[in-house]
Amino acid sequence: MQTIRFGVSLPQDLIERFDKLIKKKNYSNRSEAIRDLIRKSLIDEDIATNKKVLGVLHILYNHHKRELSDKLTALQHDHHNFIISTTHVHLNHNDCLEVILLKGKVETIRMFSDQLIAVNGVKSGKLFLTATV
Repeated sequence: MQTIRFGVSLPQDLIERFDKLIKKKNYSNRSEAIRDLIRKSLIDEDIATNKKVLGVLHILYNHHKRELSDKLTALQHDHHNFIISTTHVHLNHNDCLEVILLKGKVETIRMFSDQLIAVNGVKSGKLFLTATV
């Protein structure tokens, strides 16, 4: 892949703030930080335009809640076509954490994630989206 150089003009206060952020985030130089910002913007655009994305959903729940595990498993089986992998972790006597890797259209991934998080007995859940750029 060819690398192209270009110049950017910025006000001094903005570049000073940017340099502080670069140091805080441990970037080796401005170019790496700018490349990362561009990638993040492209990922945000893919997410906004409902392209195919990758998702990581985590849900925390009490496995003693009546029929909860069965409901979560049934939902996952109903939507197996965009589930890549599921990891189930026993945190303590009561609580379990599931991490579900997803691939598909943004709208579908969000709808499925919302369904799982909304199941009665799920204590918390969050979906993180990304895309390949």
